Amino acid sequence: MTKIAIVCGSFHQSEIKRMLEFAEDTAANLELEIVETIWVAGSMEIPLALDRLLINDDIDGAVCLSIIEKGETGHGAAMGNAVIKTILELQLVHDKPIGLGIIGPGAEPHHLESRLEPHARAAVSAISFFF
Repeated sequence: MTKIAIVCGSFHQSEIKRMLEFAEDTAANLELEIVETIWVAGSMEIPLALDRLLINDDIDGAVCLSIIEKGETGHGAAMGNAVIKTILELQLVHDKPIGLGIIGPGAEPHHLESRLEPHARAAVSAISFFF
């Protein structure tokens, strides 16, 4: 069975817990085994956690779940662009797929509810194409 890991940003913990449930359900339906789930402070910490997980030969791919809100300044957009760029680079460095389940950057509170399930399920489904 294909083994994956999930990295969750805990800044929006209640929403991410719901996303994790959707991701777990999708993984089970696609016969992907989640061997590790790691919680980090927020989106900015996700790339390091992914890098440390993907070094492991027993992990075939990973999913990240998080939310990057729209703030009053450009910080969220700058951070989001850096995080996503780094995640893309990690896929190439490790030659393992990473499902991007990050809502935002630029998410506002009224955007979240309708995106939790589709983003989580799509992140898991995306990596299943590689197995």
